[in-house]
Amino acid sequence: MSSTQFNAGQTHGKTQAKTEQWVESCKDSANTAHDKAAHAADQSAGFLQQTGEQVKSMAQGAIDGVKNTLGVGDNNNRK
Repeated sequence: MSSTQFNAGQTHGKTQAKTEQWVESCKDSANTAHDKAAHAADQSAGFLQQTGEQVKSMAQGAIDGVKNTLGVGDNNNRK
């Protein structure tokens, strides 16, 4: 085997190793990004659920207030 062939083989091996390192690095970056996105989505879902419950409670309070003002609320029917 000539030194040119040896050098070409050696260069090919180094290039292949670097490519594999780069691919693994990309996979790691993609997994990290995926994990962060999933965590953010979970936090957003929890926030939206909590906000929805608060709005629902406030709306029910407003409805009860209007009913009581009009004399049709539960408190007025028990007399």
